[in-house]
Amino acid sequence: MKIGFFSPLPPSPTGVADYSAALIKAMQQFGAVLPNAPGDLNLYHIGNNHLHREIYARAIADPGVVVLHDSVLQHFFLGTFAEEQYVKEFTFNYGDDKLARDLWRNRARSAADPRYFRYPMLKRIAAASRAVIVHNPAASRVVREHGARRIFEIPHLFLAPVLPPPEAVAKLRTEIGAAPGTLLVGVFGHLRESKRIAIILRALEQLKDLNIRLLVQGKFASSDLERALKERLKSPQIIRRDYLEEPEFWKYASATDLCLNLRFPSAGETSGIAISMMGIGKPVVFTAGEGLGRYPKNAYLSVELGPAEEKHLAELIRWIAKSPEAGLEIGSRAASHIKREHDPILVAAKFLEALECTR
Repeated sequence: MKIGFFSPLPPSPTGVADYSAALIKAMQQFGAVLPNAPGDLNLYHIGNNHLHREIYARAIADPGVVVLHDSVLQHFFLGTFAEEQYVKEFTFNYGDDKLARDLWRNRARSAADPRYFRYPMLKRIAAASRAVIVHNPAASRVVREHGARRIFEIPHLFLAPVLPPPEAVAKLRTEIGAAPGTLLVGVFGHLRESKRIAIILRALEQLKDLNIRLLVQGKFASSDLERALKERLKSPQIIRRDYLEEPEFWKYASATDLCLNLRFPSAGETSGIAISMMGIGKPVVFTAGEGLGRYPKNAYLSVELGPAEEKHLAELIRWIAKSPEAGLEIGSRAASHIKREHDPILVAAKFLEALECTR
């Protein structure tokens, strides 16, 4: 069977492109995979942004198996459609044109307003597709609620990186003021409202008695958010880095002691950065939720949403700062799980099995 594989690919500025390049390489060990060309059965990678516009249209016109990297496509439609198209699509999903027009009028708030995440708008792609592949239990539930005929839950793959030598990491830590004894906490990737950066900064303010530095790495997805946080990011506790090419990224990732991967509202995605950080043995703090259901409970940390979120996050960071051996143990368990369950060849085999079941 020849598999048509439709996805953004490098150098497209999206994690889906990097993921797909790694998956193609792994799947090609089992048979013919045709990047962005039709095959006997087509595999369509869909994410919540305009880069997937043509792929989405093809997946509807020529149904195959869809990989949903986000189980919320609300923002895809907001960024792709004009008002009447959007209202028609929302009404097709939920039958409420009045709410659709209200959401359209207020779409400037869509990155942070939880209402937009309550309406994933998956009905058309779920109904058209022969099967849908997702990466976590939360996404599986949402897709099922929107009428998917067949769902496969396959782990997000982990491609083990080439890590820098320890002496290069130690040198970097010295250069950025995170010498031994300093807890270096990292936030990585596209900086959106949903990454709870304001909450993280407030939690950090409660920890000024400790030797902690916060690395904030990535481009801001919103100029409004960047302006709102600009002054607070000038704190001497904070190290600010923009986009980093891979070798430099892995140097900073290796130097980090604790990764924060908070997410609310969530589009049901599995964070590739979180998988990578766990895979190289770093403890990761998530926002508690259904999407974490496949990870061993002792292989990550989580904070609950609500009034105590900031306090709870500060307490977790303080605990790791005072008990670094606990962070190392959590990271070790995470690495064992990721290397076992998210291996590219294992993931590729599961994709092939799903496709064989669907053909």
